[in-house]
Amino acid sequence: MQVETPHGTLRLPAFFPDGTQGVVRCVDAGDLRQSQVPGLVMNTYHLLSKPGPATLKAMGGLHRFIGWDRPILTDSGGFQVFSMIRENPKYGEIRQNEIVFRPDGGREKLLLSPEKCIQAQLAYGADILMCLDYCTHPDDPYEENLRSVETTVRWAKRCKEEYLAAMGRRKGEGKRPLLFAIIQGGGDETLRRQCACALKEIGFDGYGFGGWPLDDQNRLVEGILRLTAELMPDETPKYAMGLGMPEDIVACHEMGYNLFDCVVPTREARHNRLYVFHSPVWTKEDWKKGSFCKRYYILDDSHRREEGPVSEDCDCYLCKNYSRAYLRHLYSVGDSLAYRLATIHNLRFYTMLLERLAGEDAHDR
Repeated sequence: MQVETPHGTLRLPAFFPDGTQGVVRCVDAGDLRQSQVPGLVMNTYHLLSKPGPATLKAMGGLHRFIGWDRPILTDSGGFQVFSMIRENPKYGEIRQNEIVFRPDGGREKLLLSPEKCIQAQLAYGADILMCLDYCTHPDDPYEENLRSVETTVRWAKRCKEEYLAAMGRRKGEGKRPLLFAIIQGGGDETLRRQCACALKEIGFDGYGFGGWPLDDQNRLVEGILRLTAELMPDETPKYAMGLGMPEDIVACHEMGYNLFDCVVPTREARHNRLYVFHSPVWTKEDWKKGSFCKRYYILDDSHRREEGPVSEDCDCYLCKNYSRAYLRHLYSVGDSLAYRLATIHNLRFYTMLLERLAGEDAHDR
């Protein structure tokens, strides 16, 4: 599948690394392009505070500001605001028509409404906009999940109305950005169906899985993930939001998801862990056994005098130019180059993983 965006054709399946505040940590746009990253995810709420929509609009939008010429997806920011409010009510409240957020605990407040959410994302110049939704916790009762579904649908309708009004004012300005909605409902199948049905009736360019996709053992909640993927239209992108462990990506791809994002590859790189494939070729049986990849902890003594690259099968800048021993040395002396090189490698591992899944899709056809 491929979708057209204002900044080029996006071929799915794809993985977007997180550039929450306008930057993928430790690397620049050139590193990202060299790693063949197809797009980035950024966060509407965080960008509202720094640098702010007015600054981004004055700078010509996010793409020009960060030197990136490929698609950008902006999450609504609702999840981050919700999680902070849930942790401590002094940070705000979720009302019927908006989220009232008090980041300093009371002195100032930030209103995040469906309309403001869309307006901000359009000001950023994002290629894929996410509707504001109401996320719940796995432990929440049925009544809270019902409230979440009703609020998410109501807000999605307002997001769509604001989006259509904005598109009507900018006719003839090139390809329009895409608008995605998020399916909530917790672990309740009936609520998931209710939410998906209502959102599909409104009509969106793509749909995301909302809520927690993992159980308390950090395992995929496979039943509800699979059901939600089946409820999404096959002709639109199916976005597994926040899912990024390699094994989880492969499992969710098998369920039908084709767009992923997570902090895993960049965060692991900053913690001395690098991903490698066991071999250039692997099968579905390999990933079902969890045996298609492994992680190197580069500070292990076994890498101290290792002349070879992190992976013989990788064509990233690190593997083509440096040894494991040198990378280990950089980590051991605390040089920031270690984080850059490791991040480049992990991102290339992820783009190679998605290339293999795309090849599998082509083979199945």
